[in-house]
Amino acid sequence: MIEYDLKKNNNKKNEKAYGKYYAKPHISETVDLDELADHMHGHNSPFSAGTIKGILIDAVTHIKELLLMGKNVKLDNLAIFYISIKNKMGAENADDFTVSKNIEGVRMKARATGDFRSVNLNLDANLKKYGAKKKKSSTTTDTETTTPSGDTGKSESGSTTNPGSGSEGDGLE
Repeated sequence: MIEYDLKKNNNKKNEKAYGKYYAKPHISETVDLDELADHMHGHNSPFSAGTIKGILIDAVTHIKELLLMGKNVKLDNLAIFYISIKNKMGAENADDFTVSKNIEGVRMKARATGDFRSVNLNLDANLKKYGAKKKKSSTTTDTETTTPSGDTGKSESGSTTNPGSGSEGDGLE
């Protein structure tokens, strides 16, 4: 379940968005490597949480090493990690270009791939406003949820349906 907060855009430079409300994900916590390893171990893994953590630490170290060698790293169904260069300013010509004068730094970025692409996440995501009260009916007490495609995530019988209808989202990603 993804909970969201509504935030008012107060940036006057963007006239179309100024004063309008937009959904932002409500993040209740950030899971670190220890918690991720424990979570993975809890899913019937034959490996201990310590072994899983060691593998994750090694993966992080080697992903950084490969990125600094100028390679992209793809973790199927998660992301392609890559390096980008943040330029300070352009040089008038190629001979005037220097790293110290024209480059501010490098950044690691990630682009979703496979199951984590927006089109696939939209099908799996259930959204609920943070702090929303539970709706009560005569037969059930349940929290109403909605997918990015507008489905409520409930069938007429009240059971959860597969969210989404193949919608590509609203373009606000």
